[in-house]
Amino acid sequence: MTGTGICTGRVAVVTGAGRGLGRAHALALAAEGAAVVVNDLGVAADGAGASPGPAQQVADEIRARGGRAVAHTGDITTTDGAASLVAAALDTFGRLDALVNNAGFLRDRMLVNLDEDDWDAVIRVHLKGHFLPLRHAAAHWRAEAKAGRTPDARIVNTSSGAGLLGSVGQGNYAAAKAGILGLTLVAAAELARYGVQINALAPAARTRMTERTFAGTMAKPAAGEFDAMAPENVSPLVVWLSSADSAGVTGRVFEAEAGRITVMEGWRPGPTADRKSRWTPAEAGRAARDLLAAAGTPQPVYGAR
Repeated sequence: MTGTGICTGRVAVVTGAGRGLGRAHALALAAEGAAVVVNDLGVAADGAGASPGPAQQVADEIRARGGRAVAHTGDITTTDGAASLVAAALDTFGRLDALVNNAGFLRDRMLVNLDEDDWDAVIRVHLKGHFLPLRHAAAHWRAEAKAGRTPDARIVNTSSGAGLLGSVGQGNYAAAKAGILGLTLVAAAELARYGVQINALAPAARTRMTERTFAGTMAKPAAGEFDAMAPENVSPLVVWLSSADSAGVTGRVFEAEAGRITVMEGWRPGPTADRKSRWTPAEAGRAARDLLAAAGTPQPVYGAR
């Protein structure tokens, strides 16, 4: 493996690492010296089925390049699966330094056609699939800190532009990805005392989940041109956030796409009116319209017509 060695000696877990962004992250972390637990359930793009193949292939690829890796095919949306994910790092490599939560799938529907099962499945894999690995990793790091071995640990969560702005036809996915942002902020506040930093990323790249939904913008370029939508463009930021070099960066949200990195500033108070007493509905309406006139124009929801 070749690289700068920014993660030498560290052990990283990457969920959903069998394909797409997760695979790119796992390979990039290994190239920078990390030992990697490659987690993937091996499901289809809509979450159906399962196969150990994708995780094993990536682990084999890392080892073939001279790196260290082990495959993990447990279901991280279950307590046992998430616990075994952390155990795989500790049992195989003796430590855990970074968790990259990336696993997910899509079941896109307009809201009036969105079945409860499709809502539950997407919320489970994205939001619960972030919470449970985070919870079990955090429990390990808290125990280390209480034993006097305060870690220099990192968590990178994967949100989306859909979680930041919404996305037509993706109510379940957008809600889950917005929830991940809230989870990131709470975890960053709660776990700082234990030596854990948590940040979130909203990537844009060509994956199984985007190449059909956003076919126009995800098309591969002509030969010799920069592939702006290659998943590998996102991974350098993930590697840095997983490394000790990112000290002091926590509770932040980044967008990463092509050669661009953006720090997202999130919800901040805008224009305000305070009359120091109760409004009537008509007065509240007039005040709201005045405030909206003074506020900036919101960005459009993805896919809005």
